[in-house]
Amino acid sequence: MRLQFLVCLALVATVCAQTPQPPSPTAAAGAAPSAAPQANAPAAPAPEPPNVSPDDPVITIKGFCPDSTLQGDACKTVITKTQFEKLADSIQPGMAAPMRRQFATRYSQVLTMSSEGEKRGLDKTPHFEESLRLARMQILAQELTKALQTDANNVSDQDVEDYYQKNVANYEQATFVKLFVPHTKRVIPPATPAKAAAKEGSSTAAASKPAAKQLSPEEQEKAGVEAMKKEASLLRERLVKGEDPDKLEKAAFVAAGLPGNPPPTKMEKVRRTSLPASQQSVMELKVDEVSEVISDASGNYIYKLVSKETLPVDSVKNEIHNQLSAQRYRESMQRFQSGAELNDAYFGPARGPGMPMPPRGNPGAPAKDNDRD
Repeated sequence: MRLQFLVCLALVATVCAQTPQPPSPTAAAGAAPSAAPQANAPAAPAPEPPNVSPDDPVITIKGFCPDSTLQGDACKTVITKTQFEKLADSIQPGMAAPMRRQFATRYSQVLTMSSEGEKRGLDKTPHFEESLRLARMQILAQELTKALQTDANNVSDQDVEDYYQKNVANYEQATFVKLFVPHTKRVIPPATPAKAAAKEGSSTAAASKPAAKQLSPEEQEKAGVEAMKKEASLLRERLVKGEDPDKLEKAAFVAAGLPGNPPPTKMEKVRRTSLPASQQSVMELKVDEVSEVISDASGNYIYKLVSKETLPVDSVKNEIHNQLSAQRYRESMQRFQSGAELNDAYFGPARGPGMPMPPRGNPGAPAKDNDRD
């Protein structure tokens, strides 16, 4: 039993490390397929199920058997399809065929090596006992994780309905016209004195004119921001009067000194949660109503509501189910993810994101003199 336990542990570590994990419910709900299938491509035929009965051998290890008196072909270990699938499913249900072959090869190797280790008495050492204790803890933690995920996924239709009613505003869907007015004007470097004089016709004419005050970069930035805020207010007034939003967007880019074509102004199927927090108030607009100018560090925004509807609960049922499942799982894991106090004198101070690793070796040891002959 102990040998079988260790074999399974080694295979869990090997297979799980090499097998990609499935996406979380929330990620799967929002993910889009990476590529649509070709319309005229013929469908691939379904693979034929393997013609192997439950009691047929799927792994045969020759020269390995519990009875040391057996020799030649009589000494072998046979693992049937039922036995193998029970073991494989305990590690990863529905394991893909290529991974099953890799798993079977690894299982055979670990099974024979662990048997040899047991013959040498390696399972009687203190190191083995401590490793076994830690392995048991790891497997129990994995089993608890699976149980918590199963519990969290137990979301009833009533749970979905209650969540929908409490958060119905999040399931409003709107179509907007949005004007984006850049944050500041593009700064054009001033002409050099020589070029300015040549443009006037002579250096004497240039010298006779008083030099214009040169603004600092900070002053230029501030002036550009204020200019674009005023431009945004003017464009909003024109949008209220019913002017073409695409032409207004083009005017905003011209005023900012930006080349190229501006982004489209129409936004469809917009949800409250898809908007930045500072702009979510536009979901309260009435049809044809225009918002005030919303300014932040990224630019100035003006919204006009075209239409709005509330999605029925049936259309967002899976989304809510996944949200509740993920939320319940996070809550159930919180009590296991905090509470440990570590001795900084022993472990060293906690490193923040991006902090370098502490230097190795004895910090008090003298440095080697590489220049000594």
